[in-house]
Amino acid sequence: MRNLKSILLLVVLSVIALIIVGCSGQENGSTNTDSNSNPNPSNNSGETDTTARTEGGVLEFAFNAQPPTLDPLATTATATRDFARTMFEGLVTFDSNYQIQPLLAESFEVNQEENQVIFKIRKGVKFHNGKDLTVDDVVASMERWATKSAQAKSFLPGITFSAPDDETVVAQLEKTGFVDMYIFADQTQIAAIMPKEIAQQEEVKEYIGTGPYKFVEWKQDQYILVEKFDEYVSPEGEPDGLAGKREVFVDQIKFNIVPDSITRVTGLQTGEYHVGNFIPYDSFQMLDSDPNVEMKIVESSMGGLVFNKAKGVFSDIKMRQAVAAALDIDAINFAAYGDEKFFSKSPQLMLESQIDWYTDAGSENYNQKNIEKAKQLIEEAGYNGEVIRIITSREYEDYYAFCVVAHEQLKAIGLNVELEVYDWATVLEKRQNPDIYEIFASGWALRPTPVQYPFLDSAGAWPGWTNSEEIDSAIFNIRNAQSAEEAKEHTVKLQTAFWDYVPIIKMGNSMEISSYRSNVQGFDYFIGPVLWNVSIEK
Repeated sequence: MRNLKSILLLVVLSVIALIIVGCSGQENGSTNTDSNSNPNPSNNSGETDTTARTEGGVLEFAFNAQPPTLDPLATTATATRDFARTMFEGLVTFDSNYQIQPLLAESFEVNQEENQVIFKIRKGVKFHNGKDLTVDDVVASMERWATKSAQAKSFLPGITFSAPDDETVVAQLEKTGFVDMYIFADQTQIAAIMPKEIAQQEEVKEYIGTGPYKFVEWKQDQYILVEKFDEYVSPEGEPDGLAGKREVFVDQIKFNIVPDSITRVTGLQTGEYHVGNFIPYDSFQMLDSDPNVEMKIVESSMGGLVFNKAKGVFSDIKMRQAVAAALDIDAINFAAYGDEKFFSKSPQLMLESQIDWYTDAGSENYNQKNIEKAKQLIEEAGYNGEVIRIITSREYEDYYAFCVVAHEQLKAIGLNVELEVYDWATVLEKRQNPDIYEIFASGWALRPTPVQYPFLDSAGAWPGWTNSEEIDSAIFNIRNAQSAEEAKEHTVKLQTAFWDYVPIIKMGNSMEISSYRSNVQGFDYFIGPVLWNVSIEK
């Protein structure tokens, strides 16, 4: 929390600025900017005055990991997503309430009778190589996306694309549904529009898109450099989430690959870096007390304990319900994160800002701390002292804490529990074998729709092996819903079934901390760092 002196100074400077320029130049309304605010991944509505912003300079970003590639369809890696979004754009994207908004599309229309989505393409858009964007580029790019994106292959099987005229692209689906547009806008493997001749290549090595920055150089294990695209044509509208106007004020962004968190933190303090991501929780207080540094906390993922439902004691639903009844999730989260700033007690599959999907259904079964109920369910299940093996790794301290505290709590109610600690690669290997464990911990990035979590769908055969007719039915009905109201109705049923069947026990949502120098204006975070509309002030 900023000290009183810093607050008074900020107030005085704000008043002076108002007198001189007659308007505010500060970012406004972000619910995830201040360290004291209620963390939420929705960014602000973009009500930022850009009339007096400084142009030029190199934004030095201390980034935690090197991406395996910059081709956004070749991997689901978060690092690739965050780099690629500066260079590539899709037809549609999300605003801060996860509503679908046009990006390279000028507009879109869903034709349920013909099972089509009709995109009108914006005119005057250029690629980084100077070529004009055409519908042929869009068709080739979307065809590549349809064959390479895991989400597209799962949710939009058989989709084809055509261009009936020079401003229209038609997506022909087997059957339209409410989820479809969320898949088109998904950021994990963005439906990146590239020149046709590049999109038709099996492996993309030329990173040419339509985004606000263009690729310059990648020095492995050192940095990735992008620069302002002078011919960039922005969408219209107030900045909101990933939608709206995208202005470029800095000349370049240098993504310095800095895997060591201490180096990232020190560089932020000294001014070597303007922005840093994945700031460790134990560095928060030190950075937050620095008047030259700002903090941004956002809900970014959920974590939980996954049951092996294929074999062993947790193939019995009553044993899973017993664990859900017994666990003190508050104690587990405090052990994992240390401070309520860094987690939210959230039993829901979706965020409150995800207005099409959010529901409280089933939440009465979260964090029950009901030992008597747990013991009754254990007795009904006929548990006879079988060993319960929890596998975990110290490489993810929150997952490790989940397991350590759950181990002690479950022993306290009479279960025969063993904790096995391995490196993370070994946990990933062992969790594929239902004969050698009962529980493991994991985490999942927050998703745009509830049906995209791998631990829900029986067909996915994800480790833990969910097999619930109720969950499968709800997923099927959501995927085939034709309206928000219909989808919401089945989302209520899905979340109710989730907490009844208990494929996992969700602990809550964890926060990701990014930090930036106080002279950086316009920095935001929504499904990753937002690096347009950012300037370096003198």
